[in-house]
Amino acid sequence: MGGPVAMASGRWGRWRCLVLLSCIAWLMAGCSAVRFGYNHAPNLAYWWFDGYVDFSSDQSARAREAIDDWFQWHRRVELPAYAGLLSRARVQVTGPATAAQACQWFDEVKLRVDAALEHALPGVAEVARHLSPQQLAHLEHKYAEINEELVDKYLQPQAEARARVQLERALEPIEMIYGRMSGSQRERIAALASGTPFDPPRWIAERHRRQQDTLQTLTRLRTEQASLPQAVDALRALAQRSRVSPNEDYRAYQQRLIQFNCAFTAEVHNLTTPEQRRAAAEQLKDWEEDARALAAQARP
Repeated sequence: MGGPVAMASGRWGRWRCLVLLSCIAWLMAGCSAVRFGYNHAPNLAYWWFDGYVDFSSDQSARAREAIDDWFQWHRRVELPAYAGLLSRARVQVTGPATAAQACQWFDEVKLRVDAALEHALPGVAEVARHLSPQQLAHLEHKYAEINEELVDKYLQPQAEARARVQLERALEPIEMIYGRMSGSQRERIAALASGTPFDPPRWIAERHRRQQDTLQTLTRLRTEQASLPQAVDALRALAQRSRVSPNEDYRAYQQRLIQFNCAFTAEVHNLTTPEQRRAAAEQLKDWEEDARALAAQARP
């Protein structure tokens, strides 16, 4: 809720965007937009990374090659898996849901993201171990800019304004799948959303910890002149520390947030009408067809 949903326990630092950019298509409405977005995702991924570390010419070539290779693998291996998940989801979406079912779906999606991250590690590590002090300073400055944006986005001074923005963020994906919610549905969703344990200051503080962990890890890779296998292991460990915080209190908070989001997802689904569920099934079918069409374009 309000940003980090159930899968937010798996935030892995800003460089994980290569993995998540594969989902860009599903944030866009319409079949042609989905396929257009995915086909242009490699370039978007490159420019996103470049904005963080300002690649040198040599790094640029390696980064583009790693990104292109990853997307070819993703298109060939992961998109068919996505299509299978979407096929199952469009059958189940017509019936009622439970919190346990919602958590199971979140876990299945997380497994797919984990697989995508693992496949990305060698390419990321090859570039990451050669970052210069100037590039690390550039990354640190970028983090600072993002942190200021997050404060503006999530820490509105008035509680009512914060709750309103949080509800808008919650409604956006709901209405993307089910269509427009009625007034009574929105009121009920607002009531449900008010119970979220999402704590923006705590979440932002944890992001700061992860950013510092990332900077320290990247600095160590450079100063120790890590080999590629060593860099992969270090980044895998960094990802694990980002997914499962070393802070025991934050881990407990994550679990509360996950359980809330599972229950929230199920309750919102159960508020929907048969017509809205049919619309959701059609939307999922469209995305499934997009995934299969994009996978069919993979190079052998």
